Amino acid sequence: GGARFFGVAWFGKAQGFYRDARFRRPSFLSIAWFRRTQFSRVTRFEEAQFSGNAEFREAQFLTSDRWGPLVCKERVDLSGAVFGAPVTLEIAADRVSCVRTRWESTATVRVRRAEVDLGYAVWTAPVALTAHPVPFTDRGGVPVDESLLTGPDRVRVTSVQGVDAAHLVLTDTDLSDCLFSGAFHLDQLRLEGRTTLAPTPTGFHRRGIAPIHWTRRRTLAEEHHWRAQRAGQPPAPAGAVPEPRRWRTGPHHPDPARTPDPDDVAALYRQLRKAFEDGKNEPGAADFYYGECEMRRHDRTGTPKTERRLLWAYWLLSGYGLRASRALGWLAAAMLTTILLLMAFGLPASSPKQEATGTVPAGGGKVTFVIDKQDPKNPVKERFTTKRFDKALSVTLNSVVFRSSGQDLTTAGTYIEMTSRILEPALLALAVLAIRGRIKR
Repeated sequence: GGARFFGVAWFGKAQGFYRDARFRRPSFLSIAWFRRTQFSRVTRFEEAQFSGNAEFREAQFLTSDRWGPLVCKERVDLSGAVFGAPVTLEIAADRVSCVRTRWESTATVRVRRAEVDLGYAVWTAPVALTAHPVPFTDRGGVPVDESLLTGPDRVRVTSVQGVDAAHLVLTDTDLSDCLFSGAFHLDQLRLEGRTTLAPTPTGFHRRGIAPIHWTRRRTLAEEHHWRAQRAGQPPAPAGAVPEPRRWRTGPHHPDPARTPDPDDVAALYRQLRKAFEDGKNEPGAADFYYGECEMRRHDRTGTPKTERRLLWAYWLLSGYGLRASRALGWLAAAMLTTILLLMAFGLPASSPKQEATGTVPAGGGKVTFVIDKQDPKNPVKERFTTKRFDKALSVTLNSVVFRSSGQDLTTAGTYIEMTSRILEPALLALAVLAIRGRIKR
C-alpha cells in the first residue's frame, strides 16, 4: 500500500502470487514490468499511478474480479494476457494494447482517454468496452487523480482486426481510425451510445478542372486509406492530427498490395449496415449503405460494367436513394426543361377547330358530312408568353403524378409529355425514398 518504485519495477515471470496480490495506491515512476507473471488469486491495482509503460504482456489473472482503477501516462500492455474469471477493468491511459488478449469469461472494460487496440483478441463470452465519461473513483467515492494524462477526453479504438465480433459491445467510442478488415461476424457487432466515425473531407476540391464537394457521411478508415492511396496523397507524418480536408492515410500507405480494395471495403460496409438494421437503427445504417454502393461503383474487378453504370446513374440522380435534395434538384430541372420544351414545340398556336366538308351525290339531294379535326400547329412567333407558360406548367405538374392534362398538344408535345410522365414521377419517388430512409423507424 502506497509503495513508490523510483526505478524499473521488475516482476517478470514471477510465479509466487498464490494468495491475493493487492497493489493499493502504488506509484511506478519508471517502467512497471509484469510480463508473463502469474496471479493465481485476486489481483488488485487500486488507484495505481504509472509514469511509464505498464507491461502485463502474457500475464495470467486467473481469478481476478476487478482490475484497477489505474492511471498510466503511457501504455498499458495487456497483449497476450489471460483473464480466467469474470472481471471489470478500469483503465485511464494514453494507450491500451489488448492484442491477442484472451478473456475466458465475461468482461467489462471501462476506459478513459485511451487509444485501444483489440486486434486478434479472443473471447468466448460477451465483452463490453465502454468509454467512461467521468474520472474513476476510489472506495470512498473520491475521484482518482488523472493529472498524468493530457490527451483528449475520448476513447479511440484503433483495431478490431481478426476478432470474432459476435460477443463484442462498443459504447461511446471513437472509431475514426478503427481497422475492421479481417474481423468475423461484424454483422453481430453492437455499437451503443455515441459512436464516432471518420467524416469525408470538407470543402471544395479539384478533380482536373472541375470542382467537387464530398457528400457528408460517416466512413470507415479502410475507405479513407483506399481513396488516399488512389489519389496519390503523401504519407502523413507520424502522430500528426488528420487534416479535415484530406483523406486519412493508412499504416501501409501507399502500398496498394496492403491497402484494402473496394471489394473488401464494400463487404465491411455491408456487414456493419446489417448490424445497425438488426438493431432497428435504420437511419444509422444509411451511411453504411451509401458507402457500400460507393465501393461497388468503384470496384472494377468484382462489379460488372453494366452494374457499375447503373450505380453511377443511381448515385447521380439521388445519391443511392439517400439524398432527397439531389433527387428534388433533378426533378426541378426536369420540370423546367419540360415547360420550356412545351412552350417552344409542344403547345399549338390556338385550339384546333372542327371543319365540315360535304359531298352532294349526282342526281340526289342527300348530303354526307365528314367531320375532320385539324392537326395542332405550333406558332412560329410568340412561343414564350405568360399564357403558354401557364398551360405548359399545368401539363408538367399533371405529368409528375401520372395524370393526363387533357391539353391539345402538337406531335412533339405529345412525346415530350410521355417522356415527362415516365421520368418525373421516378425522380419524385427517389426523393420520397431518400426521406423515408432517413426517418424510418
